Amino acid sequence: MKSGSAADLPVALAAQLRASDAALRQGDRARGLQLARAAMQAAPGHPDVMRHLAAALAAQGPSAEALALIERALQSRPRDPAMLTTQAMVLEANGHREAALRAFRRASELAPHSASYSYNLGRALSNAGNNDTSLNELERALQLDAGHRAAAALRAEVLRRLGRIDAAIEQYRDLLRRQPADVRVWSAMAALNRDCFDDGDLAAMQRIEAAPGLGIEEKVRIAFALARAFAAHGRYADAFASCVRANSLARSKLPWNARAFSAQVDAVLAAFAKPIEQPQTQLGSEMIFIVSLPRSGSTLIEQIFAAHREVDAGDERMDLFNVLAEEGQRHKLPLARWAPHATAADWQRLGHAYLERSRRWRGSGTRATDKLPANWLWLGAALAMLPGARVIDCRRDLLETAWSCFSHLFAGGAQEFSYDFDSIAAYARDYERALAHWQAQYPQRIRTQSYEALLADPETQTRELLAFCGLDFDPACLDFHAAQRSVRTASAAQVREPLRRDTARTVKYGALLDPLRQVLGLPAFRPQ
Repeated sequence: MKSGSAADLPVALAAQLRASDAALRQGDRARGLQLARAAMQAAPGHPDVMRHLAAALAAQGPSAEALALIERALQSRPRDPAMLTTQAMVLEANGHREAALRAFRRASELAPHSASYSYNLGRALSNAGNNDTSLNELERALQLDAGHRAAAALRAEVLRRLGRIDAAIEQYRDLLRRQPADVRVWSAMAALNRDCFDDGDLAAMQRIEAAPGLGIEEKVRIAFALARAFAAHGRYADAFASCVRANSLARSKLPWNARAFSAQVDAVLAAFAKPIEQPQTQLGSEMIFIVSLPRSGSTLIEQIFAAHREVDAGDERMDLFNVLAEEGQRHKLPLARWAPHATAADWQRLGHAYLERSRRWRGSGTRATDKLPANWLWLGAALAMLPGARVIDCRRDLLETAWSCFSHLFAGGAQEFSYDFDSIAAYARDYERALAHWQAQYPQRIRTQSYEALLADPETQTRELLAFCGLDFDPACLDFHAAQRSVRTASAAQVREPLRRDTARTVKYGALLDPLRQVLGLPAFRPQ
């Protein structure tokens, strides 16, 4: 194998690799891979060519070829930070997060004066949920390069997760001083759910929205941010109009087939027409699943549990979905097709697989929460796998929930149903009928928790919530806002504050929300 450096490459080949990198950065993964493969044909044994091809392959998703290529390349340059960073990216793409973190850390150690490698390590630590350590690395990156914008933006996000909202706003303000038209920063500030916009901010965002050449994603982000700012200023008609603009644009890029989704719900419920008979076992008794429609108070419920001395908060985890997806791949069938034929032994095996996966984030507590809202569709499987588990079904006033979904920009284009009133109503109906189905099957294992009841009588509701999960009352749960943990969801700011009883927002929009009320089956607005 050749052990040459990038300087050994012919000028044209080096340019080809740079073009591959540029294509990947622009999101053209097919072009990036094509260029990297062509370079590999010209110089098949060169470490840098193998590194670039491994990166291009990993950009497509999990790749055994990428793993093999980067291992070969590293044999000639085991102390090369760029090689180690690509190795970390390939490991991440293949689901080997701990090994990826080690590679990022090693790259940073070998290049102690590089802000980029410190940032890469900080990002990996943040993705792993190690936010305190991530913050240290990001601040180190900024000490090395005060203008490292990605490190500054991620620092603000990590501060948000840690509940240091004022510090996050200060960091965002610094970013805006340097680039006043950065739509992503305005959007991130709006997501803090703080009334932090003044008249100058409103004018600046309106100028950005009116500027020619703005892409659809940027238009969506700034319109959602404007909606939040208008509402904070009491300009509810303007806020409503901005929401409608934002959602209409988002819907054009994020289609949602409500009928197809309802058919999927039908199939799953039919597959679990009867509760799964399980041997007398408490397998999974340590698990508390928290499900809900988005924006229904699930983060608040988890924060209450997190304050308990015996509970580890898991946040939103994909472990249940991944266990079921892998079983589906094994059968080459969707859940609704293989579940009716699964035996008690199969469900027990899957339960053990879930507990093994979740072991990496569960601590020493006697209970742990898994708060992925969308787990509601798979509850029949979850309770068959884990007969000892408990479920909290979080409910909030339907109109408040629906409007909160419509007026919120979910990260990464998640919650595709949320961008028009009809789809929100259809999704809510699917949720309600699914939970009614699971409740009828497992009445002793599912508790419906009203958000409004919790606001009205926090102590009684908290005592009942804990008792349902077999936990003694812990007074710290009433001071949930003081719980020291990272919160990744959009409600990070709210759960750092004591309970407020004035959380209703829809009344301020009056009859503007009557079209939403109509599709939800609610009466029209009546002024008081």
